[in-house]
Amino acid sequence: MNQERRDRLGDAAIGVLAESGSRGLTHRAVDAVAKVPLGTTKNYFPTRDALLRAAAERIIELYEAIPRPTPDDRAGLAALLRTLLEHVVGPGRVRVRALLELQREATRTLWLAQSLDTFTAADFAYFERAQRAAGLPVTPHRVAAVTMALHAALPLLVADAPAARTAAGLDDLDGFVGQLLDTVYGEPHGTGPADRT
Repeated sequence: MNQERRDRLGDAAIGVLAESGSRGLTHRAVDAVAKVPLGTTKNYFPTRDALLRAAAERIIELYEAIPRPTPDDRAGLAALLRTLLEHVVGPGRVRVRALLELQREATRTLWLAQSLDTFTAADFAYFERAQRAAGLPVTPHRVAAVTMALHAALPLLVADAPAARTAAGLDDLDGFVGQLLDTVYGEPHGTGPADRT
């Protein structure tokens, strides 16, 4: 089958998930968003599970295509984390909203839970490598704390929740990332509160 058409339908499915949620994900809705003849999506993905799988696979593919350089030091790690969070509120917003819908659906759908579980575990492994490369004293608990904080930030960043974002410190991404690393790893040597303002 045509890979370009499959990608187009996968992108449309992501858009439907982000806009209408998993209940709104239908073959007809994807046809409309992709601007293809009625029945095209069902031709490629005959069942709802196949459509959900296509959306999940496309999200993972797009996520893995985001450039994520290996940081050389703590400042580089902070810049990387800030860039990733900026991506969430910018070009990645639709994809993240769709991913959150898939995660909700996965609480009731075993095969989807297993697929997203592998994806999420790989994310933890990536952030462990990044923290090690930055020269931080990594432990499994520290890696988990940083990664979980980043994941927990996602719903607040893509929702219309300015008060919650402010309460979480996400209205200042540099400050959020800096405080996260300070909390988990301690402040950098020779840096006190006065130096960080």
